[in-house]
Amino acid sequence: EVQLVESGGGLVQAGGSLRLSCAASGFRFDDYAIGWFRQAPGKEREGVSCISTSNGNTTYADSVKGRFTISSDNAKNTVYLQMNRLKPEDTAVYYCAARWPSGSYYLLSVHGMDYWGKGTLVTVSS
Repeated sequence: EVQLVESGGGLVQAGGSLRLSCAASGFRFDDYAIGWFRQAPGKEREGVSCISTSNGNTTYADSVKGRFTISSDNAKNTVYLQMNRLKPEDTAVYYCAARWPSGSYYLLSVHGMDYWGKGTLVTVSS
């Protein structure tokens, strides 16, 4: 059974930090690109960052460049999103998702993802 389980969300003040985790199972981790997406209330789901688990290449949305860092621990089948200098507009439900093959990491699109997690809520207070 394929599973993507997010954790690490919560309430933080503006300027603070959080680290999200995405634990994957049920598929060959190294063959997939793993991405983080978010959906704020009343808005469409958007891509935040994505990583190729085979070579570590990454891509970021302009809105998070320089503040967020994506990484993967292939021994643990886990992808992380370190979020620094958080802003109220970062408030959203954050989802991780996987797409085959790992070389598709640059797409950062909600369309065509093979597997999705259920999400974790991040709330940034002003």
